[in-house]
Amino acid sequence: MTLFVIATLLPAALLCLGAVMGGLWIWAGVGVMTVLCYLVDRLAHGAATRKSERSEFPTGNGLSILLALLHPAMLALAVWSLAGENTLTGMDHVGTLIGFGLFFGQVGHPNAHELIHRQHRWLRRLGVMIYATLLMGHHVSAHRLVHHVYVGTDQDPNSAAKGTGFWRFALRVPPRSFIAGYRAEKSLIARKKADQPALNPYLIYSLWALIAAFSSFALGGTSGITALLGLAVYAQLQVLLADYVQHYGLRRPLQENGKPAPVGPVHSWNSPHMGSSAMMLNAPRHSDHHMHPSRHYPALDLNGAMPVLPYSLPVMAVIALWPPLWRRVMDKRVDNPLGR
Repeated sequence: MTLFVIATLLPAALLCLGAVMGGLWIWAGVGVMTVLCYLVDRLAHGAATRKSERSEFPTGNGLSILLALLHPAMLALAVWSLAGENTLTGMDHVGTLIGFGLFFGQVGHPNAHELIHRQHRWLRRLGVMIYATLLMGHHVSAHRLVHHVYVGTDQDPNSAAKGTGFWRFALRVPPRSFIAGYRAEKSLIARKKADQPALNPYLIYSLWALIAAFSSFALGGTSGITALLGLAVYAQLQVLLADYVQHYGLRRPLQENGKPAPVGPVHSWNSPHMGSSAMMLNAPRHSDHHMHPSRHYPALDLNGAMPVLPYSLPVMAVIALWPPLWRRVMDKRVDNPLGR
């Protein structure tokens, strides 16, 4: 677990120091998540795939819980740093928005994603709290009840078809995902027995969002609300990029009965890069996650039957921002995802 701990808690510590003190501390946090992560990926490319599951990672529940408990404090600190009464400069504010936005998107999101798949209810609630305070609680329902069921088909809003540019994808996914998740939850509630009262989770998501909004207003007035919105949009953009990159162009063929083929290793893109995989709690080992959603992140595996991205997940996300370049890099790979 040492690599996971360093890759997630080091930037958290630097960002928190930077939010209070400004200056180089905040940019050091940004540098760890960008430059240092890139260098580790380059130097240790493929190293994570050469270790056995047991020798590489013991269980990681403790780190997931710690990161979840840190989330509301870090979000409040970021809002205060951006909008509260302090001595930070304009460049400090820029660094805070970039740094905390990156952290919530590249560490907070993978951790919340991990927690909402847990069997224990209180662990799932921690994941709900993270997503909902970033104003995207609906992702909990849409991801578990829609994305995992319909991944690689037109029924999944978060699976981009070949030729779809990221910005078009990003504009249409949030409303479709919100509605699809809501309908899935309503369907679940309708199937419950009369003596099993059920509360639509969307009410819980809304309550957490209101708590985040009121807390932000208390910390910085209307500027606090603006800061929360800026951080949430930045984080949500990275969630969209992750879904876009990890499923672009991969489709499940229809069987004779008209249903899509079962989800297999070839229906997600993966990355073996050590630094970004540690920072994102093995989220880049995405095929194994879809085949075994409840498997804890330390045990996720990679093998030759899983399509591999040409660069690390963060680099691919940057490339996706320029659709012509993205298509030049990826469209030929979609036609032959295993390179055989």
